[in-house]
Amino acid sequence: MTSTGNFSQRVDALRKLLAQADAIIIGAGAGLSTAAGLDYAGEDFRREFAPWIERYGFTDLYTSGFYHFATEEERWAYWARHIWFSRFRTGGTELYRLLLEKLSERHSPQITFVLTTNVDAQFELAGFARDRIFATQGDYAYLQSASGREKDLVYCKDWVFRAMAATEDCRIPTSLVPRHPRTGEALVPNLRCDDTFVEDDRWHRQAERYHDFVRQHCQGRLLLLEFGVGFNTPGIIRVPFEHMALNFPQTALVRFNRDYPDASLEGLEGRFMAFTEDIQQILNEL
Repeated sequence: MTSTGNFSQRVDALRKLLAQADAIIIGAGAGLSTAAGLDYAGEDFRREFAPWIERYGFTDLYTSGFYHFATEEERWAYWARHIWFSRFRTGGTELYRLLLEKLSERHSPQITFVLTTNVDAQFELAGFARDRIFATQGDYAYLQSASGREKDLVYCKDWVFRAMAATEDCRIPTSLVPRHPRTGEALVPNLRCDDTFVEDDRWHRQAERYHDFVRQHCQGRLLLLEFGVGFNTPGIIRVPFEHMALNFPQTALVRFNRDYPDASLEGLEGRFMAFTEDIQQILNEL
């Protein structure tokens, strides 16, 4: 395969890799959701968060998530909308559905596994099999105990819509501040920020399924498709994928990344290819 050819040559090489693959692992970071149109600093954000932008000076969804609110009522009014905006506002986007369609045309879903640091559940919403998705950093649909001691998660969709309906002046009523249903402990979103992140039973099952999948296919023609993974948490997808391409005898890595396409490891010649072009354009060419 070529890592330096023109666009048509690289698309042809990708077509051949897909046809020959015994198994596929998709690795996805925030860049894939950005490419899918989930713009967390654009017009949609400015419209839906106008009161918070006016009051707190927010500029985007990512940095506003670190804001220290004066009260729990303010904090959870914001987070209800944040979770809705990121997780429940849309279904599976066109780009994720197109990716599933292109892979399904060539292979049974049983030979594809998804490893993602995204917490928006776009793979699941687009129709990828839930038991073949390992979302390492959490899921906006769940809350957890703030201390991390309780290992069960709380599904929050109903609460999100009740809180949004009750929000006035960027606050919710005190009665709607979420608490753990069994212990009464304060809750936080199930997002990996520190060592209090809860890895529940399902998280561990999916971790084991992913590692089993790698072990099962590491000696065959394994194709790694890496989408939009930068250097925020490179040790989860980006670096391991390069090591797999280097050390597994028939593994190839295709990186789709507008800003960081280059490989960090030497010795990947013939096993690595990069695209900086629009992902939807690439998939349509297939």
